[in-house]
Amino acid sequence: MASLSRALRVAAAHPRQSPTWGMGPCNLSSAAGPTAEKSVPYQRTLKEGQGTSVVAQGPSRPLPSTANVVVIGGGSLGCQTLYHLAKLGMSGAVLLERERLTSGTTWHTAGLLWQLRPSDVEVELLAHTRRVVSRELEEETGLHTGWIQNGGLFIASNRQRLDEYKRLMSLGKAYGVESHVLSPAETKTLYPLMNVDDLYGTLYVPHDGTMDPAGTCTTLARAASARGAQVIENCPVTSIRVWTDDFGVRRVAGVETQHGSIQTPCVVNCAGVWASAVGRMAGVKVPLVAMHHAYVVTERIEGIQNMPNVRDHDASVYLRLQGDALSVGGYEANPIFWEEVSDKFAFSLFDLDWEVFTQHIEGAINRVPVLEKTGIKSTVCGPESFTPDHKPLMGEAPELRGFFLGCGFNSAGMMLGGGCGQELAHWIIHGRPEKDMHGYDIRRFHHSLTDHPRWIRERKLLRRLPPR
Repeated sequence: MASLSRALRVAAAHPRQSPTWGMGPCNLSSAAGPTAEKSVPYQRTLKEGQGTSVVAQGPSRPLPSTANVVVIGGGSLGCQTLYHLAKLGMSGAVLLERERLTSGTTWHTAGLLWQLRPSDVEVELLAHTRRVVSRELEEETGLHTGWIQNGGLFIASNRQRLDEYKRLMSLGKAYGVESHVLSPAETKTLYPLMNVDDLYGTLYVPHDGTMDPAGTCTTLARAASARGAQVIENCPVTSIRVWTDDFGVRRVAGVETQHGSIQTPCVVNCAGVWASAVGRMAGVKVPLVAMHHAYVVTERIEGIQNMPNVRDHDASVYLRLQGDALSVGGYEANPIFWEEVSDKFAFSLFDLDWEVFTQHIEGAINRVPVLEKTGIKSTVCGPESFTPDHKPLMGEAPELRGFFLGCGFNSAGMMLGGGCGQELAHWIIHGRPEKDMHGYDIRRFHHSLTDHPRWIRERKLLRRLPPR
């Protein structure tokens, strides 16, 4: 059983070697491909009970011959978009998932929800996600989504960061989000295991919390189906039919799958890491890159129960409460890109590169010193999609009428899913979103850059990552 401190020493001495915990060392490289599934910090995933692959057995239900909207992708954004389309009265809405719901990137997400962001639009989007997940879905279906309200704590280790958090608190007041700026001593009282010696203060948001991806997506699917929408799993899309009208405008005509075709004037690309591939089927350029994104789950920590989730932006680390343990992760400064995105990847993970993960270990141990001697129960390293400016890709593609994007959420798809799913549904039905979504609109990128892989990658690496 490895501890975080031992992982740190091994990474420093042997950059590409994994610490051992009863299974022997594992050689890692930047070209590492998908590996056997490891444990993730949830009681269940939608893969449970699946047994052998069911893709070859055909779709989970017969395909309709026509649909008003076809959503491609059964992750957070796809399920939220379908639910909100149905809730807004759209009939004939269909979701197609190539494998099982959440099987791509959603199933292994940390599921954190922080209510305060620097943008007022994002505060509204996050508030809607929280309402849907914590209250509305349970009222509609009688099912619990797995929402846990344990609060959130932002760490300020310098004066500038504390001033930023004070501004966030003021913004929160305008939107009814309760928050408190705490002194180091007050922070220690709230979180006794935390090292506060280097802190200027913290921002505490008591109604932040954690979402469960499987519970949320199954409940969304159930609620959408109750309103007449259809969810069809085990049905990979193979192509998108396009026609050109009398004015030379390209428009969506339908989708082709391995099990038949659906005639539709509208397709919504919520395929996450696979969104670029879906875009190519329709001749639409989708400017995102796929990267390895990781966290580790610790062994039991005495006294950690009921503590809030922690985000230290300067150390680029988060600590997510997981019962009597923690999930430790963050944004990678030197990420590994997934060069060849496989369409066979489902409920799978990569081996963790400890050299890349080292920065998170250092920040976590500094913030919660007991982690230095805490064992690692499991590692979770999966793919995530990132965009050049770290903002999602939404709206109708300029190259193709009726082809909408809801992808590129930079590992925040669960957190922003409810708000963005609602806006995307409104966009599709009414021709525009309710809120000012200009910063998310795919048209913000010039067409010469949307298919420029080198620019997309270098812009992503150079840009400082925003608060998560």
